[in-house]
Amino acid sequence: MKGHITIFKFYLLLLGLITTNILCAQTLPVGSPLLEDYYRRQQLLGKLDSTISFSIRPLHNLALRQADVYTPDSNNIKTSHRVLATTLPGLKMELLPISWLQQTNTKYAYGYNDGGMIPARGYQTQVSAGIWAQYGGLEIQIKPEYIYARNKEYPGFNSNQLFHWQGWYLTQNNIDMPERFGEESYRKVYMGQSYIRYNYKALSLGLSTENLWWGPGMYNSLLMSNTAPGFPHLTLNTNKPIKTGIGSFEGQLVGGQLRSSGYTPTPLGNPVHFDYLYQEKPPGWRYFAGFVMTYQPKWVPGLFLGHARSHVMYRHDMGNSLSSFLPFFGPGSWTDPNDPTVNLNAEQRKSKDEYKSYFFRWVLPSGQAEFYGEYGRTDPAWDGRDLKVQLEHSRAYTLGLRKLFILPGIHQDQLQFNLELNQLASPRSGTLRTSAQWYVSDIVRDGYTHRGQVLGAGSGPGSSVQTVNFSWLRGMKQIGLMFQRYEHNSDFYYNYIGDIRKNWVDLSIAAYGEWNYKNLLFNAKIQYINALNYQYELEELVENAEGPEFWQFFKQDKANMFLQLGLMYRF
Repeated sequence: MKGHITIFKFYLLLLGLITTNILCAQTLPVGSPLLEDYYRRQQLLGKLDSTISFSIRPLHNLALRQADVYTPDSNNIKTSHRVLATTLPGLKMELLPISWLQQTNTKYAYGYNDGGMIPARGYQTQVSAGIWAQYGGLEIQIKPEYIYARNKEYPGFNSNQLFHWQGWYLTQNNIDMPERFGEESYRKVYMGQSYIRYNYKALSLGLSTENLWWGPGMYNSLLMSNTAPGFPHLTLNTNKPIKTGIGSFEGQLVGGQLRSSGYTPTPLGNPVHFDYLYQEKPPGWRYFAGFVMTYQPKWVPGLFLGHARSHVMYRHDMGNSLSSFLPFFGPGSWTDPNDPTVNLNAEQRKSKDEYKSYFFRWVLPSGQAEFYGEYGRTDPAWDGRDLKVQLEHSRAYTLGLRKLFILPGIHQDQLQFNLELNQLASPRSGTLRTSAQWYVSDIVRDGYTHRGQVLGAGSGPGSSVQTVNFSWLRGMKQIGLMFQRYEHNSDFYYNYIGDIRKNWVDLSIAAYGEWNYKNLLFNAKIQYINALNYQYELEELVENAEGPEFWQFFKQDKANMFLQLGLMYRF
């Protein structure tokens, strides 16, 4: 509590300083509306450093090289009240933009890639503001977030069959992913996109609560996205590409603390929900260890190759050696800990959940296009032969492309086409060779989550998502249509529901817009979602029907409207 009071007093002190007009730079938070994708498009147009992979985020201005990361349109705005005057030579301070995001779901919980916000029905809002300071190589950002969600009740999973509930709890007992975050309105204050770090040339060492993103995907990342709130972590990372004689490198090494949500998978007390199947999860926090690195070969301009790896374990299951905190560097780190032929000591066999991914991104400025993909596994291969023979085992993947078409005229407008495919459903090898679902673990039973939301792809275990996007672009402005197909947990459906009429698929269409006007940035989205067989349900017209009557039933579809409105004011 004293620490929060001290931070608050420091925040008020800085806000009370006299303003001046010095230009400064910061880190651009993951998911920043308009800005993040604008810089990525600029790279496709050949107007931004071609050695930035956009696969390790947040991005630092040492890489972007802008006068200010929040104002690439600085010719059209006034920023005279942004920078704060100080009496200490070399000390720079700056007010960060105020951000206000609002969204609502009319019928059921929906949404991901929104940081501290939760999947909830009803109105929800997030407000964020802060300050940034730099003195020599020391850099501090305080940018807390306040979240409020009405968190209205909505129908969750329901069945009168014990077998269905056994399968449902087989997943939910091994992941912290509640249907509803309590039965009251939800309020949280997080430190948000805050950090303290020391920068030395292209390297940075610090403590942060920022959201991270690893991988080239625009809507999905297998190992690290901004679906969950940012978690406290120590980080050693590059803040710009390190250029060598063989190409450019970027990387990040992270050790952090993950917390549970504190909520049950579904509210308990319903007599037909077989509550006795629920198994309480172990107490205590989890330790996250992960790294990501990218390489851009100098002989193939625009091509990026990358690798990411992460381990999650309960702190009470860890030792205190260096190999416990950096498990991917110790002996046996590249082998399956369950292999009896591998000579590992007791500490190296500690209970942990492990993920790996390999990815690429190929930028073609001459064609204003990019191609990207990510392949990951939850179960390590026994050897190289096993990897080649069963490449699909325990895999997940993301594939995507984007193409810009430049239109004639003085404004140099563009049309954009974007396609991304994400697959987390288990492959057929799972029928012969067991492996855990993505993000689900019977060893680390809170799964690959923080505060009740998945660290990786927000669609969740066993899912698959196909997204197609068309839009018109002018500078930072964008107006577009997005079409999406989202298949929920196919692993649960095929193993336990087993009715070919009942797979739960969301089909949606969204219209969205992004607009900059002077000091303001606006973003808005309206999405219609039609959930076919919502929660794997339908109502039989004729019991035990056969033949043509088998396909005659009462649909249990559910339509939902997702509305979002965001506003950012840049001082």
